[in-house]
Amino acid sequence: MTDRPLLILIAGPYRSGTGDDPDQMATNLARLEAAAWPVFAAGHVPMIGEWVALPVLRSAGADPHDPTDPLSEKVMYPTAQRLLEHCDAVLRLPGDSHGADQDVAIAHRRGLPVYYRAEDIPVRASGAVVG
Repeated sequence: MTDRPLLILIAGPYRSGTGDDPDQMATNLARLEAAAWPVFAAGHVPMIGEWVALPVLRSAGADPHDPTDPLSEKVMYPTAQRLLEHCDAVLRLPGDSHGADQDVAIAHRRGLPVYYRAEDIPVRASGAVVG
């Protein structure tokens, strides 16, 4: 049990295995977002790198749905790396993902816990959502 909410990065496939198909990437993002509720319900703050990176790309004039845009490489992975400087833990969802594997490696270097199932995340002593 913990008294303060943790900022937990949800890491998993986004672009990996999609062949750069925007619809498949949207499906992967929806899967990442589906994991946000269990994190929140345990009393913590969910974070997904794409929630930050995609608007950054859009505001820079890049097409956030085009992973081949040269700016994409300069924004996507670095966003997660910067976020991990503020996160307290990582929830690693199943599936092949170079980026998510990098997130886990950074978390390990920083000594952050890495959870592989939402139910393993500690429930906050106060602030958990019931129901």
